[in-house]
Amino acid sequence: MSSSYKFGQDINQATKMAEVLEDYVRGTQLYGYASGLFSTMPSMTVGALIMRLRRLDILRHHLKDHQSKKLDKAIDRYMQVRTDWTYHYTEKMTEEAHSRIDAMKAFFYECNDNIRNCIGIYKPEMMRRTMVQELVREMQSLNISDVELREKIEDTDSKLRRTTEKSTFQWAKVLKPAYNSDEFWWLYYSPPDIP
Repeated sequence: MSSSYKFGQDINQATKMAEVLEDYVRGTQLYGYASGLFSTMPSMTVGALIMRLRRLDILRHHLKDHQSKKLDKAIDRYMQVRTDWTYHYTEKMTEEAHSRIDAMKAFFYECNDNIRNCIGIYKPEMMRRTMVQELVREMQSLNISDVELREKIEDTDSKLRRTTEKSTFQWAKVLKPAYNSDEFWWLYYSPPDIP
């Protein structure tokens, strides 16, 4: 995520993901494809979809009428799959949350090797951690408890706090209302700029 965020691109990605969600949750791949193998689309995951749907819904007042209708259609499709394929959906969601939080270990190894490396590689970690949080929110709404995941998140957040310092909001300013600083605190932190 950068300062060049575009609502249209986010809506198009969310729409494509919602269209293939049923096949995705019923399939075996954790990181799927929403639009062919060689697309510029991000990997298809539950976290990638719900992150987009939630922030677009919160920032709906920025959307044009046709974009808002497209978003409503994507939300309806997502809710239908979530209801019809609950077991598959929750399995994929839980697997993704563990996979993403586990993948953050590499970031801490890189930072321990050379603190200067942290700045250049922090952006993907913010995205990972944000998707994990979106998945946690979704799990809570479905009354899914996962003690092991909670412990991994606490450990990761503890390391993140030691590796970063308070800063300005790291993503495009227009997204700030969708990410409060208490729940999504890592978006308001960055690794120290070491001269």
